Amino acid sequence: MNTTHTNRIALVTGASRGIGRSHALQLAARGVDVILTYLNGEDQAAAVIKQIEALGRRAVALRLDVGAAGSFDAFAGNVREVLKQVWQRDRFDYLVNNAGGGVYATLADTTEQQFDLMIDTHLKGTFFLTQKLLPLVADGGRILNTSSGLTRFTANGYAAYAAAKAGVDVLTRYMALELGPRGISVNAIAPGATETDFGGGALRDDAALNTQFAGMTALGRNAVPDDIGGVVAALLTGDAGWITGQRIEASGGLLL
Repeated sequence: MNTTHTNRIALVTGASRGIGRSHALQLAARGVDVILTYLNGEDQAAAVIKQIEALGRRAVALRLDVGAAGSFDAFAGNVREVLKQVWQRDRFDYLVNNAGGGVYATLADTTEQQFDLMIDTHLKGTFFLTQKLLPLVADGGRILNTSSGLTRFTANGYAAYAAAKAGVDVLTRYMALELGPRGISVNAIAPGATETDFGGGALRDDAALNTQFAGMTALGRNAVPDDIGGVVAALLTGDAGWITGQRIEASGGLLL
């Protein structure tokens, strides 16, 4: 880990709500400053910043559409400027590629537009955003991509989403190989069933569905965002630097 600076900085995409919000707050609770991104939830992002500041850390929110690779050069420039102005730094320590969304449609009903959205957001976005930010990631830093439990088990209606996430799993190994000489570890976190607004909040709000998935989970319940955020914070800030190129499932033992 880069120990040149006493304070560590994480960049977490999609951190205005849901699992990403928990990532940001759990990292802040462990002494990490945060650059967080949002797409539409500017007010939500501002609220997260206040919570991070209440924990004694610094935070900045930047708008980013991870499905629009053409905007990444400008975004990297914004990050470089924020690092310079707020932290008097030219690099940050942890990159969490979290932002994204799901499409629920059967193979027969999935449109080309829906398929492209999943690839652009999850696979292309993770690839090229990381590429553009690499000059700003500290040697000895850590990168965490976001996979899904759905790359290991299947559920009707998630073919396009899961295929894109499976691409992230493979990409993670290649990133780990190529960034190893810089001492940067790269892993993928794969959440299982989690009570958020993902998929319209179905798991969170549909009691029957919630009970069904909890019954298939070894630990007897579905995850809440803080379950995933805790794992992410531990992987980034703990003594897990020798783990790299791995898909790490955090599902409570769903469909073992």
